[in-house]
Amino acid sequence: MTPEEIKRKRADSILRELIPEALSQLGDERLRGLTVTEVVCSRGRSDADVYLDPTGIDEADQKAILRQLKKVSRGLEAYCMKAEGWFKSPKFHFKFDKELDRVRHMDELFAQIEKELKS
Repeated sequence: MTPEEIKRKRADSILRELIPEALSQLGDERLRGLTVTEVVCSRGRSDADVYLDPTGIDEADQKAILRQLKKVSRGLEAYCMKAEGWFKSPKFHFKFDKELDRVRHMDELFAQIEKELKS
């Protein structure tokens, strides 16, 4: 692993902790309850994709939450810069993690196959 990759992984880890902390201090109850599943910084750490857990949130609410997160993202970036003493923060791009749905679906399929094999 190169030193650049190590720095990027460290930034991912730090942001995975700081973003939920920043969200918990916002006034919007919907944003306070969000769970960050993963943060992936770009190569130069100028952008970061922030993946959120969609469990229990319907499609319409997801769109509304993403709009609200876009409005407050500058404040979240400022919080992260201040907390870590960074000169600049990556620009956040919020997305709901679709991978969790795929994993659940695969687990259901495996359970169904196992049940059929036992029969």
